[in-house]
Amino acid sequence: MANVDPARENHLLAVLQETEWARLSSHLVRVDMPLGQVVYESGDRLDHVYFPTTSIVSLLYVMEDGASAEIAIVGNEGLIGIALFMGGETTPSRAIVQSAGEAYRLDARILKEEFRRAGPVQRLLLRYTQALITQMAQTAVCNRHHSIDQQLCRWLLLSIDRLPSNELKMTQELIANMLGVRRSGVTEAALKLQDAGLIRYSHGHIEVLDRPGLEARVCECYSVVRREFDRLLPDLKAV
Repeated sequence: MANVDPARENHLLAVLQETEWARLSSHLVRVDMPLGQVVYESGDRLDHVYFPTTSIVSLLYVMEDGASAEIAIVGNEGLIGIALFMGGETTPSRAIVQSAGEAYRLDARILKEEFRRAGPVQRLLLRYTQALITQMAQTAVCNRHHSIDQQLCRWLLLSIDRLPSNELKMTQELIANMLGVRRSGVTEAALKLQDAGLIRYSHGHIEVLDRPGLEARVCECYSVVRREFDRLLPDLKAV
């Protein structure tokens, strides 16, 4: 069996046809994504997009007083930097690595040239963007109407969907910043899930022990986001 290019671990790159892959693959650069690294800050001009493979990046909205809340997460199903091909060039959100790993970086000029071809890549990226917008909208609803432990369940499920295992390295402080809640609230919610036998948490390490249990406890926001990704990007389900 032929070796699969590691970049194809990213689902968007994996479904590219050979013609598009041939144009883009030589421009992809593998980069390390250490935990806590800021990929870009609010207002930065985007010179690259990133296709995560084994990392997860959190998109945060940052207030003037420094407070922040997560609006979406991106892993091996997508890319960081949709503003590049949507015409904005900059974005009001911050992108920070929430789970360490690797990604593939692509120069902004190359992606925009491919997008302007109005071919399969453009259609794929627009469908992905619609799915990401759904996640952003559902996150806002979830943060307003659902309990912290339901939000934590949603966040855990979305995260492990984008990882090869059921384990995450994540501090309570970082989770609190992402969910926009106090650290004590995250501690209480995590203990509830641990007491129920759903997760194991210690020293910045979270292991999901009972995924069906989390799915039974999570609010409907998780399934809404999951269904929209499956509807808009059906080819990715087989990747």
